[in-house]
Amino acid sequence: MVGGILFLRESPRWDYRKGRINRARTTIAKSYGVPENHWEVKLEMFEIKENFDAENAGGGQHRWCEVFTGPRMAYRTLLGITLQALQQLTGANFFFYYGTTIFQATGLNNSYVTSMILGGVDFGMTIPGLYVVEHFGRRRALITGALWMFCCFMVFSSVGHFALDQQNPTNTPGAGTAMIVFACLSIAGYAQTWGPISWAVTGEIYPTSYRAKCMGMATASNWTWNFLISFFTPFITQTIDYRYGYVFAACNFLGAVVVYFFLCESQGRSLEEIDTMYILHVAPTKSSKWQPPEGEDLVTADALHLAPGAQNIRKADAAGMEGEQRLEDMPPATDQHGIHDVSNTDYPTEASGVRNESFS
Repeated sequence: MVGGILFLRESPRWDYRKGRINRARTTIAKSYGVPENHWEVKLEMFEIKENFDAENAGGGQHRWCEVFTGPRMAYRTLLGITLQALQQLTGANFFFYYGTTIFQATGLNNSYVTSMILGGVDFGMTIPGLYVVEHFGRRRALITGALWMFCCFMVFSSVGHFALDQQNPTNTPGAGTAMIVFACLSIAGYAQTWGPISWAVTGEIYPTSYRAKCMGMATASNWTWNFLISFFTPFITQTIDYRYGYVFAACNFLGAVVVYFFLCESQGRSLEEIDTMYILHVAPTKSSKWQPPEGEDLVTADALHLAPGAQNIRKADAAGMEGEQRLEDMPPATDQHGIHDVSNTDYPTEASGVRNESFS
């Protein structure tokens, strides 16, 4: 990991903030696989500059409270915390942490084989997960993965509680085999969807100025639930045996509901476009077909001139968020200039003559 990090470039937004503009331009060009003078590179550099200038104009440093008081930030902060909690509640770590104990109860006594099976499935299925995350969209992949794991846990728990002879598992080898198969199928779904994609979406839904703080809170949620599952699982399974899987099944179903109703599709979109969708309250169920307004600046949290606390929005001319309305008085018309009311006369309207001449 240390060796790989040595070759990892800083993000272009970070380089730009530190004054390394040429390095930021080079990183963007490498990301797109185009020359540095490509129009896409120039456009993204322009967006980064605008956001950086707006952030400095609004006071530069942002307080911790702004992860809730910023534009549409409470929604996104709580969404990230919830998604990371649900990632742990998919039940994957239930198998990873206690797989040896679980499979011993089904008649598989070799803990080394158990670890090899679970680790192999997790690693192998992560590879097609790279394809899934970029070709099926974040929302569809997360919803499908959650429903897949829901079904796997329903079968796993039902077989373990109703069909497996827990006193002497060798009497029900078919039930033990079925439990191992559905445990592997559940991990396969996790490795392709919630394992990697939950981290991707929580890194995409936050604007640059709040990302570090919000990601810290989301990660804290992930590790908190990681600890709770590892700590309480032995006590819970001693009381309700394999019915514990019904808890994870319910959490997976809840995860599908949360993604469907609250998470906007971010596949193929820039961070600025994602930010705009949340600020403009684009319905998550329609977000996959949303297109940014043509000819208008994107409304992003980084581009809003916010005072400390993010309580005021002073971005005029933003799409859907105009800061002021101007009314101008028209001077009275004269014989040579101005607009004359000819609605109750026999005179033709002034525009008609121009239109006829222009098309003659």
